[in-house]
Amino acid sequence: MKEIINMKNAMKIAVVTLVSLIMVSCFDNAKPNYQYMPNMYAPVGYETYGDYEIFPSGQEAMLPVDGTIPRGWEPYDYPNTTAGLNDAKATLTSPLAVTQESLAQGKQLYDIYCAVCHGEKGDGQGILVKREKILGIPSYADPGRLITPGGVYHVQMYGLNSMGSYASQTNQEERWAITQHVMNLKATLEGTPLLVPEEPAADNTEEKSTSTSVAGH
Repeated sequence: MKEIINMKNAMKIAVVTLVSLIMVSCFDNAKPNYQYMPNMYAPVGYETYGDYEIFPSGQEAMLPVDGTIPRGWEPYDYPNTTAGLNDAKATLTSPLAVTQESLAQGKQLYDIYCAVCHGEKGDGQGILVKREKILGIPSYADPGRLITPGGVYHVQMYGLNSMGSYASQTNQEERWAITQHVMNLKATLEGTPLLVPEEPAADNTEEKSTSTSVAGH
């Protein structure tokens, strides 16, 4: 009797072992045979650049709606025209106070974006000009050039001639800081007064308090 029971147990073990071997031998690591939770394998959402008939353009990634602006972007009312440039030269003024920080930032950004063509001194002798990779860059002090803060800012926004726009590389504050440095380079070349940091208003509270105290005695 015991031999019959042991034989049955052995048969069961043999069958289980055989089935396990068959399942393992058919398993493909690159492509699992069974997916118990399909949502964990196949994405539910649309792929960004996938082709789908449900979307108007046939692609999930669509252009933003008209009037959409980037976060932090501020409108600029001067058009990219000759009239817009002349208007900016005449009427556009800087909202950025002149400080040691703004002047230092302006120089740093100028050296990154502008000096390669305009030169570190603003004399039109950047490294690309010296290597004759680009020609015809005038000095900020060339006679007849009307350079104003508004004009400098406008050119950074839209570019001019062979110079491209830097609106995507810099924000509003950075462009005005660069403008401050450009105006100081121009002043240095012309021998005119530089932009200097604005001194904070004197605090007369303590002086007034002392005067009142003396008067009270």
